[in-house]
Amino acid sequence: MKSIVKPLLALLSLGFAAPYTSLAQTEQNPDPWQGFNRAMFTFNDTVDRWTLKPLAKTYKFVMPDPLEVVVSNIFSNILEVPNTINGVLQGDLKGAAHDTGRLLVNTTLGIGGLLDVAQYMNLPADTPEDFGQTLAVWGVGQGPYLVLPLFGPSTVRDGFGKPVDYYTNPTVYIDHVPTDNTVMAVSLASTRAGLLELEKGITGDRYVFVRDVYLQRREYLINNGEIEDDFGTEEFDEEDFEGEF
Repeated sequence: MKSIVKPLLALLSLGFAAPYTSLAQTEQNPDPWQGFNRAMFTFNDTVDRWTLKPLAKTYKFVMPDPLEVVVSNIFSNILEVPNTINGVLQGDLKGAAHDTGRLLVNTTLGIGGLLDVAQYMNLPADTPEDFGQTLAVWGVGQGPYLVLPLFGPSTVRDGFGKPVDYYTNPTVYIDHVPTDNTVMAVSLASTRAGLLELEKGITGDRYVFVRDVYLQRREYLINNGEIEDDFGTEEFDEEDFEGEF
């Protein structure tokens, strides 16, 4: 599996170099490549319908709910490693310390991440961090929305970050092939199973819905869950209210 993923990531990273100059040219139209993106969306949706979705449904059917939670905890604990790395790269030392604390507590007291003990020690799960967010903090523009084959929704900036995300995930360094494939399959099944309920809320044009949700979610993550609210910040003159009452 790794022999397939690594060249694919390398190819993707090279492909992103061409449109890099357009990173700052999508403020008014975040989806200038919609024709290509819709084609990739249809391709990915077909692959998902015939492979990942059935796998996820089977996973939920055979896995007891408590065991599902345990598996989710394990992978969440593993991802505290890239969370910490990206926190440091972003200069968010407080966030990095928080994620490191969760990693240490759950790996030890939580028996390798089986249990989320850290949440009971004033260390609740924080928003995930990845290299795409780090690039945003460094000032790299988002660039056009881009649907990647098999990888799904992205942007040019997030696409540049995917190879780094791949190599900062500890599971990539599992040398035993059967174990590596098992971990990857369980991770995919667990992640996809978590989306089964969410996708029931999709309405209207599926492509547009997924795109808008992805872009809004990325903005939310880049701002560490803080949403700007301009309500009450505007300045008004007395003339603005004349004739209103």
